[in-house]
Amino acid sequence: MPVVPTRSFQDGISEFRNALRFVEKEGGLGTADNEEKFPSVSLQKLAEIGALSATLPVENGGLGLADSPAGMVALSELLRRAGRLSLALGRCLEGHINVVRLVSLYGSAHQRQLLAEYLRQDTLAGIWVTDGAPAVTLVQNGSEIRLAGQKGFASAVQAVGLALITARTEQGDTVMVLVPVGETARMGPGPGHLTGMSGSGTGSYDFTGVVVPADNIIGKPGDYLRQPEFSAGAWRGSAVALGGMDHLVGLLLEELRARDRASNPHQQVRIGEALILRETASMWVRRAAMAACNPHAETGETVALVNLARIAVEQAALALIPLVQRGLGVMAFVKGRPVEQVMRDLATYLRQPAPDETLTEAAGWFTEHPFPEDRT
Repeated sequence: MPVVPTRSFQDGISEFRNALRFVEKEGGLGTADNEEKFPSVSLQKLAEIGALSATLPVENGGLGLADSPAGMVALSELLRRAGRLSLALGRCLEGHINVVRLVSLYGSAHQRQLLAEYLRQDTLAGIWVTDGAPAVTLVQNGSEIRLAGQKGFASAVQAVGLALITARTEQGDTVMVLVPVGETARMGPGPGHLTGMSGSGTGSYDFTGVVVPADNIIGKPGDYLRQPEFSAGAWRGSAVALGGMDHLVGLLLEELRARDRASNPHQQVRIGEALILRETASMWVRRAAMAACNPHAETGETVALVNLARIAVEQAALALIPLVQRGLGVMAFVKGRPVEQVMRDLATYLRQPAPDETLTEAAGWFTEHPFPEDRT
């Protein structure tokens, strides 16, 4: 049954966090599925404690996890734990949360309620914006719209039941459309076999001929790219990556202990450095989460802080990978071992677009504006 507030908003969040910890502690999330298989069992366990619907606003039956500092802490914990179990699971859960967030921000009351009805049935939502060939377009005819074209990078294509996609109108605008999906005949292969994250089930989806109500258009043209949400939402991906770092640090310690090498001074240096890298990433994720829910900050400051956090987590994770390789030696490269898979998944997951531009834009903002702690 979904976990909902019983006494107060704060109590509801506390109950959800306790349920999440209990499920993981008792092994209820199961073991990570093999890397080629979508982690459906783990996703189902999260759904059973209300993780898919908890992200909805309170007025739609959720916990409003994106609407308060306490909620953001719980949301960060959810994403981090998902990433620790499986980066593929974390990626799909983050996409689901992104859909909830965009509909909550830009959708009408009716659209928010429609989404809530799907999520209360444990439907996984996906956000598919990368076009295939041809790109997705729409033609509106009265009260309905007809779609054409493909999305070429559709995560969890076989598991998602509701997709938020971008489409080009006849006027040349880009809009968001909420579309029920799941027709096997429309599914196709993805961009190719990636070296990591193959468990995320990425494929393509052909929307040609799909007809949905015109009311399924979310917001106005250009809302998808509207700041600060377009950039600030990146903190959630960083939280998932942090979970991958948790997993990697845990595997390093586990293997060194099994070899009776954890007390070796050289290995202890590596362990210490690994813990520093992970804690650095953790502090930046928390900082970014709080920045993303600060209604008093300027848009530019919010975007800059989250972008700095994104790069800091990426740098920490990329530094952790060779540290683990040096600590474990050639055994870290044996295909099929958990540590080798997690390193490949993490390296692939971290390949977000335009890292150089992200960093320079953040630095540019704080070149012209004081850092929050520097204000007098």
